[in-house]
Amino acid sequence: MAIKLPEISPFKARVEEIDRMMNAPDFYSDARRSATLAREHMKLRQLLDNYAALEKAKKQLAENEEMLEDPNGDDELRELAELEIPELGDKIEALEKKILAAMIPPDETDSRNTIMEIRAGAGGDEASLFAADLYRMYSRLAERRGWRVEQMSASESGIDGFKEVVFSISGEDVYKALKLESGVHRVQRVPETESQGRIHTSTVTVAVLPEAEEVDVQINPNDLEITATRASGAGGQHVNTTDSAINIVHKPTGITVYCADERSQIKNRAKAMKVLYARILQVKQDEERAKYAENRKKQVGTGDRSERIRTYNFPQSRLTDHRIGLTIHSLTAVMEGELDEVLEALQAEDQRLKIEALMTSTKS
Repeated sequence: MAIKLPEISPFKARVEEIDRMMNAPDFYSDARRSATLAREHMKLRQLLDNYAALEKAKKQLAENEEMLEDPNGDDELRELAELEIPELGDKIEALEKKILAAMIPPDETDSRNTIMEIRAGAGGDEASLFAADLYRMYSRLAERRGWRVEQMSASESGIDGFKEVVFSISGEDVYKALKLESGVHRVQRVPETESQGRIHTSTVTVAVLPEAEEVDVQINPNDLEITATRASGAGGQHVNTTDSAINIVHKPTGITVYCADERSQIKNRAKAMKVLYARILQVKQDEERAKYAENRKKQVGTGDRSERIRTYNFPQSRLTDHRIGLTIHSLTAVMEGELDEVLEALQAEDQRLKIEALMTSTKS
């Protein structure tokens, strides 16, 4: 059965609008904006090409069916027409799926770099050790994909673990790939300190924030309470002897950011502000989501951090993502950053739900 696609005219109008912008003399003066628009233009052109191919295939199918119904038609042509009908049907179905996927409104933050925050939850030392394991897992994933990781702040547990670690990942479509990692990750394994061999369950919270730009979030300097302090540490050469650590409080939201990774107060302040912008942007996005979250309870990646999204069971070498019912038995490889199967399955389900929402809005 043919799908009733959304109206194509808004997409044609958008191509014409970008064409006009690209012909302006100052189009390339803003390199980032011009690159973004060029990518959008290319995707829209592909959408229009696919739509034209769909119309052509539908017309051909109608002609073939009409030929079959003509009692006076040529038998050989009718036979050829009948043979082509299943192939045309498959082509139409494939093009409709491509077009629907291309019509999903783009997430403006998909191409952004990402700030990730990993915090130990329930489980004491074991939770902090798993926080370090997840940090290593995402770092290995970034290494495999050619992304760059920069640690921004960390609170170590003293047993090679992290109470909290904040880091940025930069590269192509980082946020698009990682945004569905936000939530509570549960680990089940036997701790090294467990003499009875009992399995312990611990939790770690992962937050994935798109790196904000100043145009996304306006911060009034008067709303900031900035304090320089002496960085604390385990002792020895790693303890700063100057007030280089920076603590920033955004008074309207109560968001606090602390950064002491660099010996330079200026560098720590720049890193802290980057995290602050990302957290405030996340608050704004969460407020927007809350307006329609009730209608999209099954949406993958809502960012609800109270939700258990995934379980890592080490005795069975099993990873289960509870949102999509995916279970794989290659946990060792996953912890080495081989997350492709999981990330691709999450993105596929996310796209399916968005297409479903698009079709629902088309019918109404």
